[in-house]
Parts: sequence; structure tokens; C-alpha cells
Amino acid sequence: MIDIQDVRAAATRIGSRVRSTPVLQVGPSLWFKLEQTQYAGSFKTRGMINQVLAAGPLPPAGIVAASGGNAGLAAAYAARELGIAATVFVPVTAPPVKVAKLGKLGAQVTQIGSEYAEAYTAAVEHAASTGALFCHAYDDPHMVAGNGTIALELLDQIPSGFDTVLVAVGGGGLIAGMIAALSPTVKVVAVEPETSSALHAALAAGTPVDVPVSGVAADSLGARRAGQIAFDLARTFDIPSVLVGNQAIIDARRALWDDYRLAVEHGTAAAYAALTSGAYIPAPNERVVVLICGANTNPADLA
Repeated sequence: MIDIQDVRAAATRIGSRVRSTPVLQVGPSLWFKLEQTQYAGSFKTRGMINQVLAAGPLPPAGIVAASGGNAGLAAAYAARELGIAATVFVPVTAPPVKVAKLGKLGAQVTQIGSEYAEAYTAAVEHAASTGALFCHAYDDPHMVAGNGTIALELLDQIPSGFDTVLVAVGGGGLIAGMIAALSPTVKVVAVEPETSSALHAALAAGTPVDVPVSGVAADSLGARRAGQIAFDLARTFDIPSVLVGNQAIIDARRALWDDYRLAVEHGTAAAYAALTSGAYIPAPNERVVVLICGANTNPADLA
């Protein structure tokens, strides 16, 4: 099982290839971790670079990833920085802003299917036929450990300590890294859309299961099945799981812009929606961090 030593090893391996993202204190006991300012616009750059570097010598065909957008952007960025080729498969429903950015980063992009699961199948087939290194978007130990380096930064950035971190969950690669680095001393809370709740369903069923995927955050939180690593860690540490509705996510995204001028994608806003909707109610004086994890959105509707 992934633990703090794996996360520390990832931090050493990644080094200065990622940004140390800032923390914004927005209340006496509330902070935002501004990971949307990461290279390529999301936390996934950490895990992807760690995954590629840990693989050792890479094949001539480079790397291949399947993504709703952010993992693909991370793969494209990592490939560009490391001087290798990247092929990315995304659903036809991927936001145009993410697809356009993939092209700018130099990735070869193929849109296929309406869900991440279909893009995943195509990427696996591409890896088998070309010899490219398949880079999983979330259920890979090096991806998870790289994502967990966010927690190491938080521990340094909030020296007074914090009690809870709210984390938006799709396939689980981010929350798995946070659990590995912080549990059991800090409570890590999973926040998912009601209409894309793979980890919530897995915890209820006692094993990862397929779930239907829809809603405003499906492009980034639309995994049909939670990753085994995230499930194992969440079950081991008895991670709380809450659900938020589409309108709560929309309202939270708007509030992040109106109140703090943070332009984020709907999936990212899900974590904040846990607070604004009352899905998660902190105890008196509970010190809470909201992980603001992705900015790959079209801000036109926030004007």
C-alpha cells in the first residue's frame, strides 16, 4: 500500500519539475490550496511526471494516456518537458478548451467515445500495438505518490496545522495520494458529484463497481469505476465520503470566482461545494483546507 515514504520518494524524484503552489487563507480556519496554478493547470502534472520518471528508459513510441482532459494535459506537458512523444485519447465530450490545449502542448490527440472508459480502452490498445508506455490517469502507485506531494507542501505551508482536507474525487488518484501522505493524523474527506460517484459507490459495495456518469463535472470527475489504490486506502483509513449536486457545484464555482476571483473547472468546485452546500459541516474551530485542483475551464460563463 502507498504510504508517506512513497510520497517523499516522489518528491525527490520530481524535484523542481513542478511548481510549489500557494496557499490562500480565506478565513480564521479555512484555507485554499491553489493547485490549479500547477503546470498544465492541474494536480495531475505531479503524478504524471513521477510516473514517467519512475518508468526508466522509455520506448521510442513515447507515452500514451487516456483522459477526460487533465491527465492528458499532464501527460502532454511531461512529454514535452522530457523530450518524448505523447499520444492522448479523450472522449468526444472533452471540453474544447482542454482539447485545444493538448494540441498546443504537442500531443497527438484522438477523440473517441463519450466517456473516459472508452478512451481508456483505446489507449490500452494503442499501447499494445505501438509499445508506448501506458500512463494511467489515476490507478498507478507512482501517479498516486506524485499527487501526494501536495500534502507535503501543505504541512510546510500551514505550520499551525490543519484538521481536514476536502478533496474532489473522480477515479481517486488525488485523494489516494492525500490519504497516503496525511492519514491518520489529518482527516481526508472525499467529495463527489451525485451523478458521478465511483468511490462513494465502491465504499458502499465493499469493492470498486461501475457507476453511471453524467453531470456538469463529468469531464474531470467522470470515472466509471474508482481505482483500486484509492479504494484500498479509503477503506483502510475509513475516509468520509460526501456527495454534492450539480447545482451546488455550479454555485460553488461561481462563488469561487465572485468572492476570490478563482476561475476553476466544475470538478474542482465540487470540493468547495461540500462546504457551501452543507454536505460537509465542520465542527467548531475545525481547521479545513479545500484543495483547489484544476483550472482547465472556459471562463467565458464567469464574466
